[in-house]
Amino acid sequence: MFGMSVFQSVLERLKAEQEDEASNEDAGGQAFRHEMAGFPQGFIADTSPAITAFDAVQRAYRDLAPAESTQPPVMPDYLKRISLAEIAAELALEKQETAVTLAAKRRRFAAANHPDKLAAEFRANATIRMKLANMLIDEASRRLPRHNRST
Repeated sequence: MFGMSVFQSVLERLKAEQEDEASNEDAGGQAFRHEMAGFPQGFIADTSPAITAFDAVQRAYRDLAPAESTQPPVMPDYLKRISLAEIAAELALEKQETAVTLAAKRRRFAAANHPDKLAAEFRANATIRMKLANMLIDEASRRLPRHNRST
């Protein structure tokens, strides 16, 4: 290495690495080679470990990814109930409701029925259900005695 330019020392090191890799290949290892016209073999770095690691990650991702369903999603039964009477029965509003209990019922209903939380195919029914539930809860809130409205 002494008495050589930096470029010559790099070439010598690459040549030595190439010879080491060739001896490893002969021992049964399989290496991925890049060959480009005009460059000596081994000039471009051997990337087989990186490619192998990438392939392993790809395989693991495919194995862990959920299987794609070819069947369209099925609408849950509760989303099919869109009449005012059905929504009122689900809410089970009573005369002794308070502002706090009405707010809790609104949140609980929205947690299960909010259109933003459901698949696009079900949003129309969910929107109808939310509108009806909000209308019923708002009407029950208006009927509360004044001292019971704010809480």
